Amino acid sequence: MKIIKLTTYRVPPRWMLLKIETDEGIVGWGEPVIEGRARTVEAAVHEMTPFLIGQDPGRINDLWQAMYRGGFYRGGAILMSAIAGIDQALWDIKGKALGVPVYDLLGGRVRDKMKMYSWVGGDRPLDVIAGIRKLREVGIDTFKMNGTEELRMLDSARAVDQAVGRIAEIREAFGNDIEFGIDFHGRVAAPMAKVLLRALEPYRPLFVEEPVLAEQAEYYPRLAESTSIPLAAGERMYSRFEFKRVLEQGGLAILQPDLSHAGGITECVKIAAMAEAYDVAVAPHCPLGPVALAACLHLDFVSHNAVLQEQSMGIHYNQGAELLDYVINKDDFRMDGGYIAALTKPGLGVEVDEERVLEASKNAPDWRNPLWRHEDGSVAEW
Repeated sequence: MKIIKLTTYRVPPRWMLLKIETDEGIVGWGEPVIEGRARTVEAAVHEMTPFLIGQDPGRINDLWQAMYRGGFYRGGAILMSAIAGIDQALWDIKGKALGVPVYDLLGGRVRDKMKMYSWVGGDRPLDVIAGIRKLREVGIDTFKMNGTEELRMLDSARAVDQAVGRIAEIREAFGNDIEFGIDFHGRVAAPMAKVLLRALEPYRPLFVEEPVLAEQAEYYPRLAESTSIPLAAGERMYSRFEFKRVLEQGGLAILQPDLSHAGGITECVKIAAMAEAYDVAVAPHCPLGPVALAACLHLDFVSHNAVLQEQSMGIHYNQGAELLDYVINKDDFRMDGGYIAALTKPGLGVEVDEERVLEASKNAPDWRNPLWRHEDGSVAEW
């Protein structure tokens, strides 16, 4: 079997799908994207084609190494996202060629179903309680929300009280009937992170995500020593070499690699195994589309330390399309009691509605995250 063609489709709300075709008619799908930089990743995907056209798609490890090591400059959000989507599509082809789900190619399942969680609120965390009530109607009991709005490097007691007050209201409304993580989203600088973590402890969140930005990872062990809340990060780390450093330093209880950003299934399986050796859990980051979610689930089903899976149903970014709009086999992704059962179809297990993808790609928006500014006019972290 040989690879003959790669086609990319930018589609609403902010996703990009990749189709890899072979001379035997087997097609694989991937989801290479950086939210807000889809065109840049698209260019990087097509720049990888000399490593792929005419090659055997079954030699995934060799193709991965060629894409990663074949250029002098490597790593980073764009190149690793391009590799990630290609890698997903190659696994999809291999599974379809052999007639088995990807998790069977990775040694088989360690669980039968995976615990899911949903986003509530928005960029600025509003109407969270109403959002939780709506999602509980479909059986979801685990959530994540933004913890703050803009926060200055040294901010006021009032700003801290507002952030903590929202969390207190949630715990008061639902007690222990739900669980939730809090995403600091890189908005909280080190001087304020310790203050917020300590104030949030009485409300016992499942985790705090990105307590500081990944480039300030030296603070993870220091913050972990100051709080009982498990700390999570990883969506802005792009290879096992970056995760190696944070695992060695300690501090994180949960790694959150994104399978559309961190080199795909091939790389993230290794990251999960590294985390397990350090007794660190894995909860893959996935505010994206159905192919990315399927790739995450295959990792979850073979990783003993996978504890939670993010998914984008109803997320505030999904303007113009929802999680399963481009999927034919929607029932395979149905949640029951907050879990998704193991996907049983060959490959990634996603039957892509190609006609709908093609139509949607004709008018895909160029999504960008907002640019926030503080009251003094300086740029704020979004």
